[in-house]
Amino acid sequence: MNGLTIALHYGGGKHLYEQIYLHIKKEIREGKLLQGERLPSTRSLAEFLQVSRSTVELAYGQLVSEGYIEAKPYRGYFVCPAEELFDLEKTEDMTEKWEKEKTGDMAEEWEAEKTGNMAEGWEAEKTGDMTEEWEKEKAGKENMAGYAYDFSPNTIDMSAFPYDTWKKITKNILVGANSNIFVSGSPKGDYILRETIAHYLHTSRGVNCRPEQIIIGAGNDYLLMLLEKILGRHVKIAIENPTYRRAYRIFDSFAYRISPVAMDRKGMSAEGLRESEADVAYVMPSHQYPTGIVMPIGRRMELLKWAGEKEGRYLIEDDYDSEFRFKGKPVPSLQASDRAGKVIYIGTFSKSIAPAIRIGYMVLPLPLLQVYEEKCSFYSTTVSRIDQRILNEFIGNGHFERHLNRMRKIYREKHDLLLSGLKTMGDSFAISGENAGLHILLQDKLGRSEKQLTKAAAAVGVRVYGLSEFCVGEIAPQWNRETVILGYASLSREQIVEGLRRLEEAWRER
Repeated sequence: MNGLTIALHYGGGKHLYEQIYLHIKKEIREGKLLQGERLPSTRSLAEFLQVSRSTVELAYGQLVSEGYIEAKPYRGYFVCPAEELFDLEKTEDMTEKWEKEKTGDMAEEWEAEKTGNMAEGWEAEKTGDMTEEWEKEKAGKENMAGYAYDFSPNTIDMSAFPYDTWKKITKNILVGANSNIFVSGSPKGDYILRETIAHYLHTSRGVNCRPEQIIIGAGNDYLLMLLEKILGRHVKIAIENPTYRRAYRIFDSFAYRISPVAMDRKGMSAEGLRESEADVAYVMPSHQYPTGIVMPIGRRMELLKWAGEKEGRYLIEDDYDSEFRFKGKPVPSLQASDRAGKVIYIGTFSKSIAPAIRIGYMVLPLPLLQVYEEKCSFYSTTVSRIDQRILNEFIGNGHFERHLNRMRKIYREKHDLLLSGLKTMGDSFAISGENAGLHILLQDKLGRSEKQLTKAAAAVGVRVYGLSEFCVGEIAPQWNRETVILGYASLSREQIVEGLRRLEEAWRER
């Protein structure tokens, strides 16, 4: 194949590389490009379309990231084999079906909620000035005793937080407050913020939902505990292994039976998921923590098929840091491919804005929304309405997008500095998990154990994290214990350089 006939529109709303990417993606999903079919080389397609080669490389790179095509060394690009890669637009849209079956009473209730919440004021529940707390975050978290440099994967950079903007919004809201500001709001969170979040999720992550499906809560901890009430107590849940240990501990505190499922290089294994006999699976498909894996579209379809095979099966998608991708476009959410109402989508502003904000959100599929309305709607929201109002203004007036753009630039510079510094260590490590998120993985090639690496780093005042800290029980052989994790978000450029110099000294082959 020498070329693909793609009608490119110059001067339109979409970049040329995005038009190429969308066209090829559509051709694959509709079965017009077959599994195993070879695509034109980047050079030949660029010549055929009369565009730069880098434009085609960007489009191909995004398709590779999402798992639609794969690059084979010295052979070219090929359409990925994936039996479940069906045309999503032809699947039954449960959203429309549910809308038709929805009773008039529910429609009236939602409409009343919408108008009522927008008419009401905002409740002030702030319990003190966060300025002092934020200043501590801005200066950097205190390192643990004995560590001069902490490569923690769980921190963020607060140095560029728009404090003045946040203070100004807060002041304007309080100055314009009236008696309605103390009126209690919707248990799900104020409608206007849920409307703003729904719009943001659709444009940035491809999430399809109505504001009524969104529940706002004080962090993922509360939302997962609320989800236990919705799903029921005696649920068997499958989790990725390795995984986000905090979520594991929360599930463990329930009456849930937990089944760790070993991951391969594409994410949670669908075969392992079936063997687990779980009812629910907790996954992080856009950037798995801690491995950094981006789940390809074929594997996503396998998980969605598993969920659709039996009533009561669901996928919990934790989309914790999707905003930070440094190569290509953000990978669409798993929920964006769900047409059967099987994905529970959870996100947070802790990574993108600040941990102290403590505002997360959960998008319930419509069948579970009915359960929530019947059994859990009496729970009060855990986020003060004044904080909700501040966040709504911050997002709605464009401050959030500007802040994200600024942070992407800062994190990318740190990311590139870290990778550049690691080159001095030669061929001692294999690097993975780069180009997205706020940490990378180093796998030792010299046979040194995780314990040896972390101990040697500690001896020179540097803290790194072993992969075993994120594992539950036995771990699959491909995730061996010769791997350490380096986070870089909260470290300054100077700290990264000096921390790497010390690590090179500690890990130098003797």
